[in-house]
Amino acid sequence: MSSPFLTQPPAPSLAEPALTGDLVRPARLTVADLRAWPQHRVEVSFECATSGVQHHRFRGPLLHDVLHEAGPVFDPARRKDRLRFLIAATGADGHHALLTWAEIDPDFAHAPVLLAVGIDDTPLDRAGPQLVLPQDRCGARHISGINAIRVDGRYPSWT
Repeated sequence: MSSPFLTQPPAPSLAEPALTGDLVRPARLTVADLRAWPQHRVEVSFECATSGVQHHRFRGPLLHDVLHEAGPVFDPARRKDRLRFLIAATGADGHHALLTWAEIDPDFAHAPVLLAVGIDDTPLDRAGPQLVLPQDRCGARHISGINAIRVDGRYPSWT
């Protein structure tokens, strides 16, 4: 006979990012939700101030794909309107980073920024997704356990 006290239910994810801000379709996502998007793989080497050079393989959807689906409220007829949008990501530990829309937009820098759902062939179901910027030399904008991503376009256009 088995006892229900000998087993514990799986721990819930620590981070389910809330997509908020200037979006038509704000949302709360799980790692499972993020697996529904096309998956990209990147190998990253970055310098960590405390432990030297780190090498990792990440898998997940592009941040651009996820945010584009959420419907940023820039004017699509005005190509440069996107340039005034900022993206702020926050982790469960309070670590945060700021990006510009131009960094991830295919018409501009087209950086392959990921919302990683796996690291080194290990799923991130319990830890939550990670923000990965493969183009960064240091890992300061790498965010673990993302719990919030805010898109902000309140900055006036210069045109």
